[in-house]
Amino acid sequence: MKPLCFALALLLACTLPAHAQSSEQDGTHRRFFLGSTLFMLANVVPDNNPPHMLYLNVGYRMTSKDVASLEFKTWRYGWPIGIPYGHSFEADGEGFPGYIREYGVSLNYQRFVWKRSFVQADVMPAFQTFVDEHGNKIDDGFQFFNTYSIGYELTFFKERLFFQPSIAVTHRPYQSTMPPAFKQVDDKWPRVFYGQPGLHFGVTF
Repeated sequence: MKPLCFALALLLACTLPAHAQSSEQDGTHRRFFLGSTLFMLANVVPDNNPPHMLYLNVGYRMTSKDVASLEFKTWRYGWPIGIPYGHSFEADGEGFPGYIREYGVSLNYQRFVWKRSFVQADVMPAFQTFVDEHGNKIDDGFQFFNTYSIGYELTFFKERLFFQPSIAVTHRPYQSTMPPAFKQVDDKWPRVFYGQPGLHFGVTF
């Protein structure tokens, strides 16, 4: 529940002051951008499931409504991604016997549909490393990890800086064979997750 609460708090804090500024259009259209996610702050938050995340987004605004980007990311997780928010989310006894380190590059398409509201689809092939409780690598894997989002863009400083809070459904259409101990835990949960928050930001140029 912590990621969702964190996302909602930031959204409430930013929406009101940013709305007036984002409505001021300076007529400049900057096509390229670099971005990341505020969830990298979780790397320094004391937790029993630190993501050790690195995340870089490189994008191009093809038109005023159409955006394409590549996201380069790596993180690790100790619980199945499909566990819904609730008493089992990151709960003791529900985790893997170790963790999964993932490396991926996603291809993203974003479409602005009404003012600064957008929908987005991300398709990510990802390579996986399975690590046991003693820190030893035991296997490699591969999956497709897709994300389908809706969100809103807030802009600052004459549109040089943007912030895009969003909410998403994630889906794993393909997962290679996991080590048996990992598979036993993962098979208990669906490969679709509802309500994944997004806190992307970036700089345009």
